Amino acid sequence: MGLDAIIDLPLPWTLYHGDTLTRARVAFRLIGPDGAPVVAALGGISAHRVVAGRKGEAWWTELVGSGLALDTERYRVLGIDYIGGTGDSSSHDDAGAPRATAATDATAGAAATRAAAEFPPVSAYDQAAALAAVVRHLGLPSLHAIVGASYGGMVALAFAKDHPELVQRLLILSAADRPRALATAWRSVQRHIVREALVRGEGRAGLAIARALAMTTYRSSDEFRDRFGGPPVRIRNRFRFPVEEYLLARGARYVEQYRPDAFLCLSESIDLFAIDPATVRTPATLVAVRQDQLVPVADVMALQQRLGGRARLVELDSMFGHDAFLKEGALLKPIFEQALTEAH
Repeated sequence: MGLDAIIDLPLPWTLYHGDTLTRARVAFRLIGPDGAPVVAALGGISAHRVVAGRKGEAWWTELVGSGLALDTERYRVLGIDYIGGTGDSSSHDDAGAPRATAATDATAGAAATRAAAEFPPVSAYDQAAALAAVVRHLGLPSLHAIVGASYGGMVALAFAKDHPELVQRLLILSAADRPRALATAWRSVQRHIVREALVRGEGRAGLAIARALAMTTYRSSDEFRDRFGGPPVRIRNRFRFPVEEYLLARGARYVEQYRPDAFLCLSESIDLFAIDPATVRTPATLVAVRQDQLVPVADVMALQQRLGGRARLVELDSMFGHDAFLKEGALLKPIFEQALTEAH
C-alpha cells in the first residue's frame, strides 16, 4: 500500500542550466492500492512528497485522500521532494555549500552566510527528470496522470515535453507556460529580502517577511477585505492592523518548516521557467481561477490555445485566488474526476 524511499540519480547529474551536483538523489512516497493507476501529485514550491495524510504533515489534505478529489482508494498517488528544496532530495549539501540553518544565521560571517543562501539554479525540467527517474525505478510503463498545481504545473509541462511516453494525461491548476512579469517582480523582491537578511545573519527573519509578502499575492483582495476589515490596535506609539497580524503569523509559521536557501532556489526556478506549448502533446485539462493574481486566466487561456495536444480549459471563481488549489476541494472534485477518467 505504501512506499517511502530515496534513490540515487546517475552521476554526473548535470542540471538544466549547466551545473553539476556532487551527489544526486530524489526522495519519493507512493501510497494507495497495489495495481491501481499511478497519479503524480505536484504542488507549489512548499510542496513535498507527503501529499496525503494528517494536517501539519501532508500538504494537500483538502484534495487528496480517501473519497476526495484525488481518491487514494482508486489511485496510487506519487509525491516527490523537489531538488533544491527543504526535503530529502538533492539540496545544498550536495552542491558543496552549507545549509542556511538557524545556527548558520547566528554564527556565520557574511561571506559564509551568502554561500549558504545560494544553490545552483534549478529548473522545472530538473524536477521532471527526477520524477522520470522515479517512474522508471518503480517499473511503471507510464503515469496515469500528473496533477500539477502552481510550480507543479510547470513541472508537469516540462515532464510531458521531455518524457511524453511516461504520462497519459495532465491536470494543471494555476500554471502557465512562463511566469507573468509582474509575478516575477513580486518574487524578485521576496528573494532580495531573504538575501539581504542572510548577509546580516538573519535569514529566518528575512524569510518570514518574504513569506508574509508572498501571502498577499496568493490570495484575493476580496478575501482580505472580508477577513481583515476590522480596526487596527494601538501598541504604544504605533498601530497593528488585523491583516498585518495574520501575515506575520503565516511568515513565522513558515520558517518553522522551510529553509531560506530552499525558498531562494525554488522561487527563482519558477521565474526561470519557459516552454513552447506546441511541444507538449499530452492531453491536458487546465484550471484557471479568475481571482488568481499570479497566473491570470488570460495566461492559462493562451497556454490552452498553443498546446500541441487536446486541451480543455475550466475557469473557476474562488476568493482564495492562487491558493484555490489548496482550499477548494468540493469545487475541484468533479473536475478531477472527469480529467482522470476521460478516455484519451
